[in-house]
Amino acid sequence: MHTRVFDNVLNGIKDKDAGVRVEGRTNHILWMTGNLVNCRYWLGDILGLDHKDPHEALFKDAKALDPNAEYPSIDTLKKEWHKISAPVYERLLAVTEKELDEAYPFGMNVGFVEENRLNMVGMAMDRESYLFGQLGLMRRILGYEGMKYDMDETIPY
Repeated sequence: MHTRVFDNVLNGIKDKDAGVRVEGRTNHILWMTGNLVNCRYWLGDILGLDHKDPHEALFKDAKALDPNAEYPSIDTLKKEWHKISAPVYERLLAVTEKELDEAYPFGMNVGFVEENRLNMVGMAMDRESYLFGQLGLMRRILGYEGMKYDMDETIPY
């Protein structure tokens, strides 16, 4: 489902708009999209995949937007999303309850959040949903119509 939302929320966004920051205060679409892709790579890591985000230096650990950095294009980020999403989907189908219960230290140090793979999968999915909401809002602020929920039946993940 998130792959379809990813494609839909970015549908029609022009390159000239992807780097716009509202009143110089918000993150721009390129940063949000790159952060989403990085989050998907993190989800893969949680699940034991050995894939690395080629743009990790710009986005790892929700690194703050650097107004002087050169961010990858929307098209580049879309390709990275689809590259990592298929193996993540396959791994989600195969992961066992025992694997999800394994420790996955994250350094949150919150007593009521057990740092295991299951909770980190939930955290990654929550982060993705948050960023989708931000992107949906940016669409409207920049004058685009609201995101559609079109389904691309050719995408199996």
